[in-house]
Amino acid sequence: MPAPSGTKIREMLPPGGRVHVVGAGPVGLLLTALLQSMEGFSVRLYEKRHEYTRTRMVQLSPYLVADTVETYRTDAIDGDSVEAIFDPPEIAEGIAFRQSIPSDLMTLMRGWGLGFCPLNSIERELSDLIDRRGSRTVERTAAVVSAEDAMAMLEPGDVLIDCTGSKSLLRDHLAVPGPREADDRANTLKIRLEYALVITFLYGEPYDCNEFCKYYKNIENATYKFIPMVHRTHYDGRISHVSGIVNISPEDYEAMPGRFDGEWLRSNVPDVAQSMDRFIDKVKEETHGEIVGDLEIVRIPLDLYRARNATSRQWRAARISDHPFTSSPVFLAGDSAIGSPYFQSISLGFECAMYLAGLIAQPDLPLGDMLDRYELHIYKQWLRVYMRSKMIKHNKDLFETIDDPMALLEKLHIY
Repeated sequence: MPAPSGTKIREMLPPGGRVHVVGAGPVGLLLTALLQSMEGFSVRLYEKRHEYTRTRMVQLSPYLVADTVETYRTDAIDGDSVEAIFDPPEIAEGIAFRQSIPSDLMTLMRGWGLGFCPLNSIERELSDLIDRRGSRTVERTAAVVSAEDAMAMLEPGDVLIDCTGSKSLLRDHLAVPGPREADDRANTLKIRLEYALVITFLYGEPYDCNEFCKYYKNIENATYKFIPMVHRTHYDGRISHVSGIVNISPEDYEAMPGRFDGEWLRSNVPDVAQSMDRFIDKVKEETHGEIVGDLEIVRIPLDLYRARNATSRQWRAARISDHPFTSSPVFLAGDSAIGSPYFQSISLGFECAMYLAGLIAQPDLPLGDMLDRYELHIYKQWLRVYMRSKMIKHNKDLFETIDDPMALLEKLHIY
């Protein structure tokens, strides 16, 4: 657990202060919408593009709109972790903040939790909400902001929030001040879980997968098993959007391009293509539909990571007087702070954004306490994500060997 800053900083955020939100993805837009409804702040939102093009299907986790401690921890995989990591008063505090969220924003969030929708639809609806409110407290700037730009625009008392995602603008700059030769001064802890192909296809009939589907449609696939996202297909009344992953070796990963289609897969990696074709043929046998178009395939490393410092707390403790991080608090939110391939990052990012907005909304909260509390919250969320991701990875490894009893037994560590 991260230690407190050790300083006795008692100053508060100044009234009428500026909050710079860098990155206008879903987390940056949500933070802007939350802060927009609070008195005493002006928000500057920096977005490198005003067009939202990401069509990946996402769904918010139910805990984001939970209204009781009990409903917050109902997730089948995550519930026990939540109860073990967070004290009930902590969860209750988060739920109380949810109840203060303006109805126009909460209505959108509840809608996004009902089913899958394109990521750019969430971004567009948040953007439209911010504009529709017509508040003069939000200034939107279309610009590509560098780390140096972000530091230069800070004035004492400003708040800077990095929402720029997995390739965070400021994460590496929040390392503990001092020589960086030692590995323990790196600000990113990364765990490589595996390599995988993310395969998406469109299907012309309703199709929903469950755990039994994963097994029975992969019985003949000895090596490469397509694992669809259970209960996460999306049917728009005409087309099912199906997505899943196939584990691959490091050698496979190095031999493949970043993106390709089914034709490339069949020509270059026929074993994976045959596994996909077997799976899809069994889907067709059950539902009597056809694939619409071709497979869309992305080759990715599946990484679990966190920022060791999610704020500028250590910079303030070092009291380097000529550095802007000493006089202006900096926060990492969403994928800038934590990332996991098995945990929907948009839900985790929204959770971080709501917690941070709740801290900023407390005018009597000393700044040092705000930094300490946010660091602790991010660390607890990391524990939650780490345990969930390792459990899913373990279950996937078991599934890969389910037809080989001896290999399965090797993966079962029973004490």
